[in-house]
Amino acid sequence: MRFVQPEPSTTGPLHRQALAVLEAALEAADPAQAVRRALRRDGDTLFVGDRSYTLRQFRRILVVGAGKATAPMARAVEDLLADRLTAGTITVKYGYTTPTRVIAVREAGHPIPDEAGVAATQAIVNLLRDVTADDLVLCLISGGGSALMPLPVPGVSLSDLQALTEALLRSGAPIQALNTVRKHLSQVAGGQLARLAYPATVVALIVSDVVGSPLDVIASGPTVADESTFEQAWQVLERYGVLEYTSAAIRQHLQRGLSGEIPDTPKPGDPALTRVHNVIVTDNAHAAAAAVDRATALGFNTLLLTTYLEGEAREIGRVLAALAREIAWRGHPLPPPACLIAGGETTVTVRGHGKGGRNQEVALSAALAIQGLPGMLIASLATDGTDGPTDAAGGLVDGLTIARGQERGADALAALRDNDAYHFLERAGALLITGPTNTNVNDLLAVFVGTAAQS
Repeated sequence: MRFVQPEPSTTGPLHRQALAVLEAALEAADPAQAVRRALRRDGDTLFVGDRSYTLRQFRRILVVGAGKATAPMARAVEDLLADRLTAGTITVKYGYTTPTRVIAVREAGHPIPDEAGVAATQAIVNLLRDVTADDLVLCLISGGGSALMPLPVPGVSLSDLQALTEALLRSGAPIQALNTVRKHLSQVAGGQLARLAYPATVVALIVSDVVGSPLDVIASGPTVADESTFEQAWQVLERYGVLEYTSAAIRQHLQRGLSGEIPDTPKPGDPALTRVHNVIVTDNAHAAAAAVDRATALGFNTLLLTTYLEGEAREIGRVLAALAREIAWRGHPLPPPACLIAGGETTVTVRGHGKGGRNQEVALSAALAIQGLPGMLIASLATDGTDGPTDAAGGLVDGLTIARGQERGADALAALRDNDAYHFLERAGALLITGPTNTNVNDLLAVFVGTAAQS
């Protein structure tokens, strides 16, 4: 079991079953297994999805990439191709490493990029500097890649990028908006890594952490045509009120793009993208389906609500609580014992000064809405094991969570107002803690309504 055992007061049958369901989801999202499903080798032929590549035709095989899940992906690639790999370098979040033999694994900061990330990205650029049409580049991409592969455009400093990234994260901007800006301040995002790798053949293996798995959004689409524009990037800064946190250098660069002084990112039809094959190897839907299967096997009436869940975290928490009450009192949409599964990614508009993450805020909001009610359990889990800037993956709450926290001197409403879900859930023994999971397929949310025997 990946989960740190909760305190004894929260380990009834329903809690144990909920943890088993979440564990099944994490197992299904294992990136190494996903790569092994996507790649197959028969002697000198490499099969990737519906395409095949004759390995002897390539002078070199190189591996590059970035993201929270890329270390186990690299290990899986080595297991299949170690005898043919020339070199490789990937970047992961601090603590998300896996031992490798040929491919160098570098660690860097996330979600705020740091100097280590810049150095690691420069190593990727250096490795691709002299590629030819006789080379094969395997690009490993997963969630977190935008922050872990930072290489600001000339004139923009890392500190400029850090300040703007932090402001956008606090503003509640969705990942699509954040990445629109990142693409236009980067030398590798938005199809530009593929441009650097041209004319080599590029196969990008992608673990999706974005709702709907749009290729151009995952890790800011380094190997995908970018349909966003400088104008849209500027509009994001205006819409989310972060222009005051935007440096003069960034504003000047975007304005130069708006006026056509500098070229935009590669668009559909760009020759540099003609030799690229992008393959999603796993995503939130795989994890959600596995959760449904495990819950069903445990005897729950189970329904997958959606894998496109988005919205303000505290509002989503109230919706999940409303669904739990509907099941308990009316047997709709399923009779107890019931389990509803949803996947996606919520956002938090930060107005306070507390500590937490979107999943913890979902859980705290839901706990307030089901306080005092028996037989209900709501979980919200970041599949990467890190929810916001904390060591928790999310929260697992029931009708007694608020009372437990209050008994230990915590104020739930004050915590929610101050975006301080972490400290309340910690007091209540309701944090989900996994440590780094080495995967990242968005968030998984679950509603459990049990029978008297499960409570």
